[in-house]
Amino acid sequence: MNKITFLHGAETRRLRKIVQRSRDKALSRRANAVLLVLQGKTRVEVAAALQAARSSVNRWLSWYEADGIDGLKSQRTGRPQQLPKAFIIDVLKLLIEHRPRNLGYQRSRWSTELLSAVLKRLTGLKVHSSTIRRLLPQIGIVWRRAAPTLRIKDPAKAEKLAAIYEALNNCSAEHPVFYEDEVDIRLNPKIGADWGYKGKQRLVVTPGKNKKHYQAGALHSKTGQITYVGSMSKSSELFISLMNKLKRQYRRAKTIMLVVDNYIIHKSRKTLAWLRNNPKFVLLFQPVYSPWVNKIEKLWHALHETITRNHCCKTMDDLLEQVEHFMDNAAPFPGGGHGLQRV
Repeated sequence: MNKITFLHGAETRRLRKIVQRSRDKALSRRANAVLLVLQGKTRVEVAAALQAARSSVNRWLSWYEADGIDGLKSQRTGRPQQLPKAFIIDVLKLLIEHRPRNLGYQRSRWSTELLSAVLKRLTGLKVHSSTIRRLLPQIGIVWRRAAPTLRIKDPAKAEKLAAIYEALNNCSAEHPVFYEDEVDIRLNPKIGADWGYKGKQRLVVTPGKNKKHYQAGALHSKTGQITYVGSMSKSSELFISLMNKLKRQYRRAKTIMLVVDNYIIHKSRKTLAWLRNNPKFVLLFQPVYSPWVNKIEKLWHALHETITRNHCCKTMDDLLEQVEHFMDNAAPFPGGGHGLQRV
């Protein structure tokens, strides 16, 4: 049959408005087919006019006769979500807390493909890895670099920290306390981020053949004054040279305490022999793998951020000149405005 159920005026006007104003092209096309049939066109003619198959026209008309204009409306694309999202999230959170090797897999870290496979094995739910990749950030699980840590613990950590804190509390002109450490200065620059135009990476020319220089520094725990010496080797002589310089600068001090790490030059035979001849010096060893105790590490970080990172020095002499200028003008540290100093 070419005829369809008689339409009253109000519904006809609605169909015309859909044809004229609707942004849904598919709905407009179906409504136009209904109006053309109402005007007396055959279904073959309507199919030819709309460049549609006759079976499509027949299907549109049957939709309209069954549900009216609502039957012509386009359905939402895609299939409705059927996966239990809350349950999947709970399972993913449990899996992330464990390593794949603990569950019998050879991987040391999770991948979305492995999470998908384990989820299917445990629950029977088939979730694509790309879906898991979109879902993880929504629940606060992100891909980020792991932080190394150590299981080694210093059995004397509490005693060492107590001795350091006691010395810091009693720091005075007669009993100064210093944070001491060594730093490597390399001719090949450390590479770091810098401001630049998007899509254009800043280039840092490297000298090629690397050279090294070492500095030992002492940071006064109370005044922030810096004492330093340099050498071509990181040996006991470097550490002893620093202590000799401190001895000359603080002649009135009754004791000079140094907070040091457990590097070998602080415990070598030469160092111990020098300390026996200079009893006013006392070494306070920080706990093993506790660099945060030694505040001079912040000075070395500032040195690298200000001078050695992305530097363009062609010779070690040029680099050391900048390093020495930094060390001479960084005190009192922190608070000396090292990042805003002029050359």
